Amino acid sequence: MAYALEIIDVHKVFNRGTINEKVALNGVNLNLNPGDFVTIIGGNGAGKSTTLNAIAGVWPIDAGKIIIDGNDITGLSEHKRAAYLGRVFQDPMTGTAATMDIEENMALAYRRGEHRTLRWGISKAEREEFREKLKTLGLGLEDRMTSKVGLLSGGQRQAITLLMASLKQPKLLLLDEHTAALDPKTAAKVLEISDKIIQENHLTAMMVTHNMRDAIAHGNRLIMMHEGRVIYDVSGEEKQKLQVKDLLSKFEEVSGSEFANDRMILA
Repeated sequence: MAYALEIIDVHKVFNRGTINEKVALNGVNLNLNPGDFVTIIGGNGAGKSTTLNAIAGVWPIDAGKIIIDGNDITGLSEHKRAAYLGRVFQDPMTGTAATMDIEENMALAYRRGEHRTLRWGISKAEREEFREKLKTLGLGLEDRMTSKVGLLSGGQRQAITLLMASLKQPKLLLLDEHTAALDPKTAAKVLEISDKIIQENHLTAMMVTHNMRDAIAHGNRLIMMHEGRVIYDVSGEEKQKLQVKDLLSKFEEVSGSEFANDRMILA
């Protein structure tokens, strides 16, 4: 069985040879099986979001390989990789077009990667499909399909972005601290929607989070990063039994230092 994702000895250094040189990824190795939902934690600068950006092709890596569903995408541009990926960012404003309405945003996502024609317009069948998908969110948005997305709350926008990111059944869904800008109640709702979408569509997903409790509660696998590499990888029953104190002691044991990020512990 082919892995859904293979990251093989990936390195990335920013500002090489300058006073600001920063080793961001230092030999990252990671394999995901189809259907894995992996949460990624680590302190600031551990390489969490950098790993997601490397997969998405935001910039070229210095060494190593990235393979999705058996296809080596290492040399592909960000634009070409979009066919394999769905992505939701931290900022609810990033994933949607604020001046377009809900159904237009969904139509854009629905037609991503297809040959564009001059014909624009949403068919009756598409509209019905979008309505059914929106209904699953439980936010009443199926009755507001002609509302401008810019008028929605952050949580509503993230929920729509999640739907849009999963419409084309991506090979890999990347969630980059996608609840960090939301209040706790809204964040919990968006995480619940994330779980549902990943499960129902049998998606493979990676979620970067600063919240240790969320990392433990969601997904079937958890990895911890430190100084640009994976230092801990736990799954299945062992992950289910984890508590925050276990993660903190594991971090200290593997990294030789105390976990300094209060935001992550207190979240």
